[in-house]
Amino acid sequence: MRPALLRGLPAALLTVLSLTTGTPAHAAETVPLAEAVASLPLATESRDGYTREAFKHWNSGDDPADGCTARNEVLITEAVAPPTVGPRCQLIGGTWWSYYDQTMVTSASGLDIDHMVPLAEAWDSGASARTAQRREAYANDQGQEVSLVAVTARSNRSKADQDPAHWMPPAGDVHCRYAAEPARGGPPGTTTSGPNWSRGAVDDGPATGSLAWCAASMHRSRHRGHR
Repeated sequence: MRPALLRGLPAALLTVLSLTTGTPAHAAETVPLAEAVASLPLATESRDGYTREAFKHWNSGDDPADGCTARNEVLITEAVAPPTVGPRCQLIGGTWWSYYDQTMVTSASGLDIDHMVPLAEAWDSGASARTAQRREAYANDQGQEVSLVAVTARSNRSKADQDPAHWMPPAGDVHCRYAAEPARGGPPGTTTSGPNWSRGAVDDGPATGSLAWCAASMHRSRHRGHR
């Protein structure tokens, strides 16, 4: 059992966050990023009973008529140079950019589709109590831009089911983006909107508090710009 966020942090890498208070509907209180994260209420997570098979993937995707699995639909969408789509949605050629390790990939077979918030994290954060259909919807979700991302197989398998408290992409320049993206909205089928992500990124991530570091960096840049 471990703590998890009940509310995710909005995915804006700003030095301050505007949080709506209980007084007039349009009123907002501006607080520092670290303080906002520290104020997020906690619940407990449990991985009891977790198995990847509880999240059916890959299904027939957003358009069952196209003959492509959700995996191939993501690959087609994210291609820098589109592949030729052959019979049974075989992908021929194409080029992809794996942002985790800043690598150009020229074969679909060299790519994995990463669940930005890992299946195990979704399970921990409430998907264990959802129906099989809801978990399948998360595992194949293309409705949110950051839910699924095409990256090199080696970087995805290095990540496994770790959150930012334990893993960051090999490319240091993308740590800010990586730490913030899952907080933009939680996976369908969970009871949280940013399971264990923002707090781990701020408090004890490998990048020594990625969101806080990013916010501080932006703050310094702004001040330099005003001189």
